[in-house]
Amino acid sequence: MANWQCISNCGACCYLEPSDRPDLEEYLIPQDLQTYLSMVGSDGWCIYFDRLKRQCSIYEQRPRFCRVQADTFFEMFGVEPEELNDFAIACCEEQIESIYGDRSLELLRFEQAINQQGSLD
Repeated sequence: MANWQCISNCGACCYLEPSDRPDLEEYLIPQDLQTYLSMVGSDGWCIYFDRLKRQCSIYEQRPRFCRVQADTFFEMFGVEPEELNDFAIACCEEQIESIYGDRSLELLRFEQAINQQGSLD
């Protein structure tokens, strides 16, 4: 069984273009929506994402909507804790494919990481 995990040097989730996420108002409270929109750069990428290093420059202080946590995903999407793993994997696969392509190194690395982690349990 695969277990979700974030992989380094990806950052696909840091592409925040609001037109790609027309339902933001449905799952973000007004304050979080305002924060989200303030983080979107002119190119659609998060202003805190270092594209050269491919890492978040505010990782430890990133907003709660940037965290894959059971309580956050339940509040935002109604995802039950026991469904979080599969939901997060599907979200990441979709976003990575959308940003980097379905044959990208990022997607391959993600799939290897989640499958390897699952085989260790």
